[in-house]
Amino acid sequence: MAHPVLVVVDVQERLFNAMDAERRDEMVANVKILVSAARRLDVPVLVTEQYPKGLGRTLPELRSLLGDTPPFEKTAFSCCGADGFMDRIGALGADHVILTGIEAHVCVLLTALDLLTRGLRVSIVADAVCSRRPANLEIGLGQARQASAVVTATETVVFQLLGGADSDAFRELSKLLR
Repeated sequence: MAHPVLVVVDVQERLFNAMDAERRDEMVANVKILVSAARRLDVPVLVTEQYPKGLGRTLPELRSLLGDTPPFEKTAFSCCGADGFMDRIGALGADHVILTGIEAHVCVLLTALDLLTRGLRVSIVADAVCSRRPANLEIGLGQARQASAVVTATETVVFQLLGGADSDAFRELSKLLR
């Protein structure tokens, strides 16, 4: 049986405002869908913040969905370098890490590469990640794919987590995808 965990990487105020304006609103909307689905389906959610003193905290609209989930503060680009992050992954028994956030070609990619070397399955949700420039987004996703991460979509992840349509959870979550 799979034990997924959702990771929201560095969706912070100052970083978010520097992202590609064409993509950032869709990205955060998809992160919100994924967090809502994870909460509804009891999938653990981890959150990281890169140097919050300088880059601000997680966006308030996401923080409200995350409840009392404490962020892992980090200065390493890979989330695996944040104090306690890998301990938490291990304690959860996670074998599949679903990555969302900022920036696709830096912190998201480097986290994916580190997790893959540790033997975990990794999915990057392409429509729930962002970079400052579209070319860097594509490079990050391409490199992750070459390293054997799965590049997927928000809707695909939600339906994979649901597994089927015959449930109250499906009826609730399918409304988010319309």
